[in-house]
Formats: sequence, C-alpha cells, structure tokens
Amino acid sequence: MPAQDHTVFVVDDDQGIREALTDLLSTFDLNVVAFGSAAEYIAYPKPDLPACLVLDVELPDANGLDLQRQTGQPQPHIVFITGRGDIPTSVRAMKAGAVDFLTKPLKESDLVRAIHAALTQDRIARRDRAELAELQRRLSRLTPREREVLPLVVSGLLNKQSAAELGISEVTLQIHRGKIMKKLEADSLAELVRMAVRLEIPLRHARQH
Repeated sequence: MPAQDHTVFVVDDDQGIREALTDLLSTFDLNVVAFGSAAEYIAYPKPDLPACLVLDVELPDANGLDLQRQTGQPQPHIVFITGRGDIPTSVRAMKAGAVDFLTKPLKESDLVRAIHAALTQDRIARRDRAELAELQRRLSRLTPREREVLPLVVSGLLNKQSAAELGISEVTLQIHRGKIMKKLEADSLAELVRMAVRLEIPLRHARQH
C-alpha cells in the first residue's frame, strides 16, 4: 500500500527497539512515526489517515492498557508488544479490542501481519464512521413531524395505521413519507429501513384500538 495513505505509530521506551522497528517496517512500505513515551504520542497531531498503533504494554509514564482505554477520539487499532507478557494482560487487551498481543523478541511475519490487519480494520471503522456521519447529516434535514413519521414507516406499519397513530390523513402520511425518502436519499423502503437501523431509530407499533 502507498506509504502516504496510512500511519503506523510505534510507542516503545527502548530506543533500540524503536529504531529497529522503524527500519524493519519501512522495508514493507509502511509509514512509521515512533515515540518514546505515551505523552509524546498523545501530544503528536494525528494525520487524518488510517492508522495502527504498535504499543508497548509497559511505558515509563503510562500503562499501555490504560492508554488503550482513553476516550475522546477514536483510537487507531492497536497491536500490543511486550517483553514480559502474561495471559491475564493479553486477555484484557484483546477484550478491549486489540488486534494482537505479541511478545518480544518479535517475529517479523507476525508483526507485519498484525499491522496490516489493524490498518484494514481501521479503514473499515473510519469508513463506517463517515457513512454514519453522512446519514446523521441527512437525518438532520427532517422536520419534527417527519421525525415522528419515520419510525412508523420503517416499523412496517400500513399507511393507514401510521396515519391513525399520528392523527393525520393517509395522503398527508404519504407526502411525509415521500419527503423522508428524498431527504434521506433512500431509493427503496428496504434501504430506508437499513438506514433507520444504522441510525438506531426505535421501532414503533400502532396502538391497539
């Protein structure tokens, strides 16, 4: 993959390991930026690119698992490396979403495979976030009434049921439905339902009369 379309961050307090990993990964056309501490990594302005974080578990200023849990912005997918790994630590890391947990000395093929897997997962996650943001932007176009109609329409209710639920005519309901389809850019009811699921629109059911 072209080096300019991603970043591999390496955080390890051992300068020799940082340099060795930078040299090694560069031979695989991976764009590497290395840091000696968690603070340096956190302070670094992250480019808006798919990324992987190769992270030592034990750092002088932080525990890698604590850094993994930091929130505020999406973290790159993480490949943990450690000189003294244990099963409980590796289980915690993997449960929290780490791509892999590798012990030193690192096996070149395992590390490169894990980094490529992390970059692939990060690309997918970034794409999903972008798609969700676009759907939310479209959703913001809806009027308050259209926001009331949408859950009924995607719940599979008949037009007359939805209209009765809202106390409006079927014709008015159909007009709202058409505007919703247009604003959300849905080509079919099935696509509209998929969008609603992605947006976590709660399903509605007509009241029993």
